[in-house]
Amino acid sequence: MAELTALESLIEMGFPRGRAEKALALTGNQGIEAAMDWLMEHEDDPDVDEPLETPLGHILGPGSAAGEGKPVLSEEERQEQTKRMLELVAQKQREREEREEREALERERQRRRQGQELSAARQRLQEDEMRRAAEERRREKAEELAARQRVREKIERDKAERAKKYGSVGSRPSPPATEPGPIPSSPSQEPPTKREYDQCRIQVRLPDGTSLTQTFRAREQLAAVRLYVELHRGEEPGGGQDPVQLLSGFPRRAFSEADMERPLQELGLVPSAVLIVAKKCPS
Repeated sequence: MAELTALESLIEMGFPRGRAEKALALTGNQGIEAAMDWLMEHEDDPDVDEPLETPLGHILGPGSAAGEGKPVLSEEERQEQTKRMLELVAQKQREREEREEREALERERQRRRQGQELSAARQRLQEDEMRRAAEERRREKAEELAARQRVREKIERDKAERAKKYGSVGSRPSPPATEPGPIPSSPSQEPPTKREYDQCRIQVRLPDGTSLTQTFRAREQLAAVRLYVELHRGEEPGGGQDPVQLLSGFPRRAFSEADMERPLQELGLVPSAVLIVAKKCPS
């Protein structure tokens, strides 16, 4: 009987008898090669050595377990059959190792591909963040430029309104003429050179005790200082508040509307000065 010969061959190759019988039974007695394939595929199963629930004789066929009609093999035939079986086992083992190696290479390729995809995703995320940051910087710069433009336009409108209300700059009273000073008697003495300033630092004291400090151009008009105070004193300009009036601390002087059109350099506020803000009484 071929089944018994296959069973004995599997046992002689080192497989436990119960496992060999189970392999032959579950492969439908298709031969030793099919049984060996099953043994190689299921050698790591936790239940590989558990006996079958169906009696072995029902699977192998009647008379198989008893060994009736078993052919007798010579020693030379038995050795030849064992040799073929061992070669078949070695071949199956090589095929299994090659298959596992291919699977390991495929897993490694998948791991590298996933790593590359993750790296590309991180790079895209970083580029998106950099692009958003650049757009945010451009937006802030545009808003800053727009705010400066609004301030300049406000100054120009304020100048135009005051000029319309109080007349042209030429109608303001001209400063009194001063007598020329005495000429130095000594020819060796030369008059000191007057230093020209292009900027001035103005400190403005508010009625609530706080102060504002800002640097202006020397040729900028006093109206720019007043507008700066109106924008930063904590009150909404044009919101029903009385206009402010600027005073000089020492010597005490109240600047008029005509003075608002005069440059800071001409008003003697260069290179620095302290001004006081007072509520302008309505006329």
